[in-house]
Amino acid sequence: MSAGEAALPRHRLGGTGLLVPEICFGTSGLSGMPAVFGYDVPEDRAVATVREVLNSPAGFLDTAAGYNAGRGERLIGTALAEHGGLPPGFVLATKVDRDERTGDYSAAQVRRSLEGSLERLGLDRLQLLYLHDPEHMPFDEAVAPGGPVEELVRIREEGLAEHIGVAGGPVGLMERYVATGAFEVLLTHNRWTLVDRSADALIDAACAAGLGVVNAAPFGGGILAKGPDQHARYCYSPADQVVLTRVREMAAACARYDVPLPAAAIQFAVRDPRIAATVVGVTRPERVAETLRLAAWPIPDDLWLTLDGLHAPPSHWQY
Repeated sequence: MSAGEAALPRHRLGGTGLLVPEICFGTSGLSGMPAVFGYDVPEDRAVATVREVLNSPAGFLDTAAGYNAGRGERLIGTALAEHGGLPPGFVLATKVDRDERTGDYSAAQVRRSLEGSLERLGLDRLQLLYLHDPEHMPFDEAVAPGGPVEELVRIREEGLAEHIGVAGGPVGLMERYVATGAFEVLLTHNRWTLVDRSADALIDAACAAGLGVVNAAPFGGGILAKGPDQHARYCYSPADQVVLTRVREMAAACARYDVPLPAAAIQFAVRDPRIAATVVGVTRPERVAETLRLAAWPIPDDLWLTLDGLHAPPSHWQY
C-alpha cells in the first residue's frame, strides 16, 4: 500500500451490507472543472491520483457521470484497466446525472446516464449508485410513477446497481427524498462541516430511517483546507463575512494546539458515529497519503470544545 500501511476503520453503510472505510476519496476536482474549482488537472496526474487511491488503505472512491461530462469516470476507468479491475473489498460509487445541455432528468436520462457510466468505468455493474443533485428537478416529478426515482429502483432490481442512494445539497429537499423510503444511502455535502452544521437534523432523519450516511466536502470546497485568506469561498461561492470570521477564528484555535485546520475539518465528520464515511477530494497522488495522515492527527478534546463554539448559527445558512 503506497499511501500508508495501516488499514482504516470500516463502518457498516446502513443496511446495505457494505463495509466502507471512514475516508472515501472524491473525484470532482480531479475530473477537471476549472469553472467550479478554479484550476484544471492534467490527465496523467489525475490517473496517477486514482492509481494511488486504488493502492491505498482507503478502499472507497466516489465519482459521478456529471463530473466534467464523464471525464472523471473515464479517468477512473483508465486506472481500473491498468490495475486489472477493482481491488478486493474496494467500493466504487458513482451517480446518475441530468443532461447538462437540455436539463432532462427523466427516467430515460437516468438509464442513459447509467449506461454511459458503465461504459466509461469498464464495469458491468455498480456497487452504489446515487441520484445526483435532485434539486435540478421538481420533487413531484422525480417521485412520480415512471419517473427517475422509480427508474433507479428498477436499475437496482435488475442487478445493475447493488444499492442506491441520493446525493445532494439542500437540506429540506434531501429530507423529502430520505422520507420516500426508496433509498439506502444519503450523501450530503458542505452542510456538515466545522463551520456549517445545518445538516444535523437531516443526518438524524437518515439514521432513524436506516440509511447509511456519507458526508462529503468537509473542507467546504477548500476554505477549511487552505484558510480564508487563500480561498475565500464556501460551497463554491464567495464566503460572507460571518463565515470568513468564523474560519479565521478556527484556524487560530487550531494553531494554538499545533493542529492543522484541515485535520480538524476531516475529523469533525469522521468522529461522528452517525457518519459511515467522509468524502475528501484529491487532485494529486501525494494528497492521498497526506489526507490519511490528517485523518489520524491527534486532536485534544479542549480544541473540539473550542471549535464547537465557533460554527456559524443554523439561521445563517439559507442556501
